[in-house]
Amino acid sequence: MPKTTELPTAAAPQLLSWITDFIHHIRVERQLSNLTCNNYQRQIFAALNNLNIKNWTELSADHIKMMLLQCSRAKLSTRTINLRLSVLRNFCEFMVTQHYLSNNPVAAIQSLKQSKPLPKQLNVDEMASLLNFDTTEFLGIRDKAMFELLYGCGMRLSELTGLNMSHILAGDELSVIGKGNKERRLPIGRKAKTAIQLWLKARNNLHPDSDEQALFLSKRKTRISNRQVQNRLDHWAKQQTLYQQISPHTLRHSFATHVLESSNDLRGVQELLGHANLSTTQVYTHLNFQHLSQIYDQAHPRAKKK
Repeated sequence: MPKTTELPTAAAPQLLSWITDFIHHIRVERQLSNLTCNNYQRQIFAALNNLNIKNWTELSADHIKMMLLQCSRAKLSTRTINLRLSVLRNFCEFMVTQHYLSNNPVAAIQSLKQSKPLPKQLNVDEMASLLNFDTTEFLGIRDKAMFELLYGCGMRLSELTGLNMSHILAGDELSVIGKGNKERRLPIGRKAKTAIQLWLKARNNLHPDSDEQALFLSKRKTRISNRQVQNRLDHWAKQQTLYQQISPHTLRHSFATHVLESSNDLRGVQELLGHANLSTTQVYTHLNFQHLSQIYDQAHPRAKKK
């Protein structure tokens, strides 16, 4: 448990027990990742700090509204406030099912409205510039294979770093474990396949005796971390003179945008990205419309601006 959050002394043992039960529930029953579980726990402790009530059974909608006001005064982002509210709502709902609470006081509190910024993405030429590097060095060969997979398969960063050797399947396919521990299969494109083959050869030459099952290794023969992938992407973005902030998620967004622009198959893109809800994928239709609008403005004689 985090030590930075102080709980009301009288209620702390009981609250700690409830929180432990809840975290165990979402980890085992809902199969949420350790990262998500830790984030839930942090948000609950932060909410408890805001609420500052001694008897949790007296929690009411008024307490929640006061918490939201404090968050706003602290200039927390709308996204952070909504996340804290969502976690607290789930926590209280769990306590109702366990008969710790008689009702969920957060159920009637609506999330704050927030604008959804369009995800950043690189155009086709920028992506080609980023990936157009040849190297015989161990790190460079590994990096290119990682980036080709991120862009070629549209996978999440955690899915990439979680890949094992066994996830490479016959028939140019890749098995990916996504959110909620759900597995999906992704096709491996020609460029990505070539990059992976080069990496597997380099991996075996440098670490022939390694029993590490991770597909991508660091120089220390351990599974590469999310932070290391970001650092290497920063390195190559500078090397390839791309003067903008690029994250692994940028490559995923670029994949989705480019596939949608070419196919107009929203359902297909949803499956490839591993989105549970189509509404999550629909944000890329806005990007696609922006692209079409630019073409229209440039090409149609009635659309040209003076």
